Amino acid sequence: MLKLFLPNEQVRSVLEIQPERLKQKGIKAIITDLDNTLVAWDRPDATPELLIWFQKMREAGIKVLIVSNNNQKRVSTFSTPLDLPFIFEARKPMGRAFRKAIKLLSVRKEETVVIGDQLLTDVFGGNRSGIYTILVIPIAATDGFWTRINRKIERRLMTFFQRKGMIQWEERNQ
Repeated sequence: MLKLFLPNEQVRSVLEIQPERLKQKGIKAIITDLDNTLVAWDRPDATPELLIWFQKMREAGIKVLIVSNNNQKRVSTFSTPLDLPFIFEARKPMGRAFRKAIKLLSVRKEETVVIGDQLLTDVFGGNRSGIYTILVIPIAATDGFWTRINRKIERRLMTFFQRKGMIQWEERNQ
């Protein structure tokens, strides 16, 4: 059961994820979280670096779809100017949003990766759905109310995984 909370990979930032490496793994699509994965939870738009990352993925033919537990206004405000499809109020880690994303992307789950900053929503949900998962270090040191509760549980899981040598992790220093 605990292995469902263990990501397949960990990286410092989504910007480290390169399309060439994804394509080598047979990845054709990305399901990504928004808040504290792509941008800080309180930042309304993409950074210039993130815009370049999205462009690289498009040029490589890798589709990107945002799946967020946040509300429609927040997710739409970020996604619409970038012409990115999205699912809001996803209720991650429930599998419904992941299945819907796979269908919208017209790919198989084996051709997809889930990227996110939370073990309890992104990694657990992706793993339960049979999708490859990549955990990123949260961009901001602060979180919304519910995420702060999740982080306390996540720290315990991370400590356990680190002691067992199953994961290398660091906190964002801000």
